[in-house]
Amino acid sequence: MIEFKHVSKVYPNGTVGLDNINLTIQKGEFVVIVGLSGAGKSTLLRSINRLHDITEGEILIDGKSITAAKGQELRHIRRDIGMIFQNFNLVKRSTVVRNVLSGRVGYHSTMRTLLGLFPKEDVELAMRALERVNIREKAYERADRLSGGQQQRVSIARALAQEPKIILADEPVASLDPLTTKQVMDDLKRINQDLGITTVVNLHFVDLAREYATRIIGMRTGKVVFDGPVEAAADEIFADIYGRPIKKDELLGVEKEPTLAY
Repeated sequence: MIEFKHVSKVYPNGTVGLDNINLTIQKGEFVVIVGLSGAGKSTLLRSINRLHDITEGEILIDGKSITAAKGQELRHIRRDIGMIFQNFNLVKRSTVVRNVLSGRVGYHSTMRTLLGLFPKEDVELAMRALERVNIREKAYERADRLSGGQQQRVSIARALAQEPKIILADEPVASLDPLTTKQVMDDLKRINQDLGITTVVNLHFVDLAREYATRIIGMRTGKVVFDGPVEAAADEIFADIYGRPIKKDELLGVEKEPTLAY
């Protein structure tokens, strides 16, 4: 489904974001990427849909090179990849259902989408997506009247409206409280299991990674330092990923960068 072949990314200031990454993520996996800030997690995730262009190597999506794709081919590949952001990226003054319908822009002309001329079938699809994340009753409310957790569920519904093969979630619970974090992660896991959508999530929390992932990828300084099933991710593995032992009691509560023991 997703294949990295000798992928590197060097930013204009010389910072190495990715260092010779070779990975294959199979259809239907729920992969969690962990590591400290600056480890390369977001760069890896955002290179999958080319929000970040890589410097070297190639990334294949379902056997097609998104690295080399241009124009309509790139548009079609991206249409299969839903994206969920930490800060939701909603049009706050617009209604919930209009935000979800923006997930359909890859299927229509620019003029139709600018005018909001979506067919009935798209509206029905958007409503089903909202129902799947238990927020259909908010369809005609303005997005800025929702709580943070509700807004993130709208962004999940927007990704679902694309009818994607892949969902990427970049720190989707970073600004949420623990209860809402569980609700959002439960939604992502249920979608992964019910629809078989390949899901790749960046997280800081070790306990969340262990609870939801089928596979954990650990990154440090642009390199993959661990890649294996969640059952293999023992405490010493996380200590290696983060560079020193982690205090477990500091990994609970409001999302934040892990506090590490010296």
